[in-house]
Amino acid sequence: MSTVIELGVQGMTCASCVGRVERGLNKVPGVEHAAVNLATERATVTYDPAQTNPAALLDKVRDVGYEPVVADLDLGVQGMTCANCVGRVERALKKVGGVVDASVNLATERATVRYLPTSVGPGQLKAAVVNAGYGVLDTQAGQDRSDQEREAREREVRRLRQAVTFSAAFAVPLLLLAMVPMLWMPAHMWLASVVNERTLNVILLALAAPVQFGPGRRFYRLGWASLKHRSPDMNSLVMIGTSAAFFYSVLVTVAPGIFPEGTAHVYYEASAVVITLILLGKYFEAIAKGRSSEAMKTLLNLQPKMARIVRGGQELELPVDDVLIGDVISVRPGEKVPVDGEVTGGQSYVDESMITGEPVPVRKESGAAVVGGTINQNGAFEFRATKIGADTALAQIIRLVETAQGSKPPIQGLADMVVAVFVPVVLGMAALTFLLWLMLGGQQALSFALVTTVAVLIIACPCAMGLATPTSVMVGTGKAAELGVLFRSGVALEGLQGVKVIALDKTGTLTRGRPELTDLIPAGSFTRADVLALVAAAEAQSEHPIARAIVATAQAEGVTAAPADTFEAVPGYGLDAVIAGQRVQVGADRYMQRLGVDVSDLASHAARLGDEGKSPLYAAIGGQLAAIIAVADPIKDGSREAVQALHRQGLTVAMITGDNARTAHAIARQLGIDEVLAEVLPSGKSDAVKTLQAQRHAVAFVGDGINDAPALAQADVGLAIGTGTDVAVETADVILMAGDLRGVPNAIALSRATLRNVKLNLFWAFAYNIVLIPVAAGALYPAFGWLLSPVLAAAAMGFSSVFVLTNALRLRSFRAPLRVIPAPHTPRSVLATS
Repeated sequence: MSTVIELGVQGMTCASCVGRVERGLNKVPGVEHAAVNLATERATVTYDPAQTNPAALLDKVRDVGYEPVVADLDLGVQGMTCANCVGRVERALKKVGGVVDASVNLATERATVRYLPTSVGPGQLKAAVVNAGYGVLDTQAGQDRSDQEREAREREVRRLRQAVTFSAAFAVPLLLLAMVPMLWMPAHMWLASVVNERTLNVILLALAAPVQFGPGRRFYRLGWASLKHRSPDMNSLVMIGTSAAFFYSVLVTVAPGIFPEGTAHVYYEASAVVITLILLGKYFEAIAKGRSSEAMKTLLNLQPKMARIVRGGQELELPVDDVLIGDVISVRPGEKVPVDGEVTGGQSYVDESMITGEPVPVRKESGAAVVGGTINQNGAFEFRATKIGADTALAQIIRLVETAQGSKPPIQGLADMVVAVFVPVVLGMAALTFLLWLMLGGQQALSFALVTTVAVLIIACPCAMGLATPTSVMVGTGKAAELGVLFRSGVALEGLQGVKVIALDKTGTLTRGRPELTDLIPAGSFTRADVLALVAAAEAQSEHPIARAIVATAQAEGVTAAPADTFEAVPGYGLDAVIAGQRVQVGADRYMQRLGVDVSDLASHAARLGDEGKSPLYAAIGGQLAAIIAVADPIKDGSREAVQALHRQGLTVAMITGDNARTAHAIARQLGIDEVLAEVLPSGKSDAVKTLQAQRHAVAFVGDGINDAPALAQADVGLAIGTGTDVAVETADVILMAGDLRGVPNAIALSRATLRNVKLNLFWAFAYNIVLIPVAAGALYPAFGWLLSPVLAAAAMGFSSVFVLTNALRLRSFRAPLRVIPAPHTPRSVLATS
């Protein structure tokens, strides 16, 4: 059957644009007809969903040069209990016409939907979730979503606690009445003398029924909904298993004569205790889920609620939502900075650990940038608001972490594929178990068949499979945010642990990015002070970074000279100036050769400086060689330590730079870098990354400049120094907020720890089912006479989920291998596109 959808198309200006989009869409396989309207900026497409999908249509619109209109919606989904629930919600959302993609996370209980707003609206998406049998958490106007989610989680914990308490009140005496007489003969004799077997069964029924149809009603409601949608899940297994035990026991109680002699046993305790234990496991699971989002809660709690705004000479305490760009805000000692801004008066030290991961306070004075959520220390200051609301650094960090927590790493695909067929297979195994025991079980065949079937259904619940990956990703990305490392997605989190080569940009990444005068060696009778004064006076007319470095050194040393009488830049060579009647010429050795100035006396110094990675220049005064000057971009603190740590992690470290080969290799020797790609043009950095990818496996590139953006995009994983340019940060997969290269080995260590955690969780979830399902089916009975009680099966099932959650929570204790030092200036807020 054909499907019709409408796409919003931006960027069309004339009829030829319309024709281009129509021709492009009509070429997509499966498209039967496409019509584009320039006035409404919409394309109406009729297509065969068996051959194409909305995502392919969007790709084609982009391919022909226009931008399709898409929107994202984040829904809180209530009632999901296992991986099958996740799959059912995803399928329900993807069936809605106009949905491009949908991803559901069991740990965060959220659905992220990308859709075409011209074809479908949020109401239809919410209705799809409700029709699938789940609830949607609607955020009320004026209410913070995180507060509402926390309240919903707390309500769920309270409901589960009440359900467990109620169930236990009936299940515990039921278990004692059913099991103690079986295990202790005096108790059996006493009970037999007090009540007959029929009366005892009625009492057990009276205790079991409130559990089965009270707290157990949730399994009927959710389980039946999943069966109705032909997607059985954990609730279906519990519903079928406990119902089989309960109604079999009811039949034994009301009509024992229809059963063969010696087989009329009741299993009320199995159904009631199984329900109680599963609810207890769910209760512990809900508590652990709350703990797994502690890092996000910490970030959310950093957001201040009030701001002290200076208006009309008065300080007014107003909600942060009322702050406007340009408002002057007063911050007192111990208070949080409400929004992002620039200091206009006063001075203090501010704790910026929420940005950098490093608790060392940073000095703030007039002109310094401050970030909302950071904590003022002892002083007081005023600042002008420059970013508010969703544009603040903290709001963007929170959004980025939420996105990463909600995304799926590739390893989740394994669990998804297994879970898609797991429950139907379990139902088949349960049916086969029942039939085999019924045929081979002898006199106790019916009892054995019932016990083993219920045990198989209960123990096979796929809760642990659904929680294995998202909980680890959730805790791992939250911990990373605390350390000043922001992962854009679960894909980046998984990809980073698999890289083999770390390629580093030089300027601004390994080095400070600001050249400094490192050496000035005078020649003949010239003195350092005289040469520095004249050269600085000449260089003061130039905007070149090397000129600024020389002038800065002269100013720092208090050396001054008269302004230049004349100044001329000699392209490709240097400069020529007249200072107080003296001719000053500064440039490289080729400039001196052109001037006929002999530099051989300083040749040995030039060779040494070049080997040290410095750029030697010569100064001639009055036509005579006056000095050799060396300017270098100093290596950042921590660069050497970071490279050593990367080597310890078993990685190859490469450097990609536009510098000359001699300087690049000198820096590589100082830092212990394995491979150097020098004299690379800005446009060639992505090709350099391709070269490394062709030689080895996955490559991560670390950079900070605009010219690094293509390489960041080309690399398997791109890491941006957070103090770098907006373009670099927006292109990267991982952002190091502190601007310290030591964040790279920290990010890799955390990525590896998270993936180890995920793999352990998945191993446990799969191994648990692979090993215990045959045991539940009675595989050990022929050899050892052991049958797994449904009660023990329920306890084991609950333990598996709690184990997975507890294992994920271990990531909260992760310790970074290196201590990161924050940049001397506050990282700019450059996360708006995340």
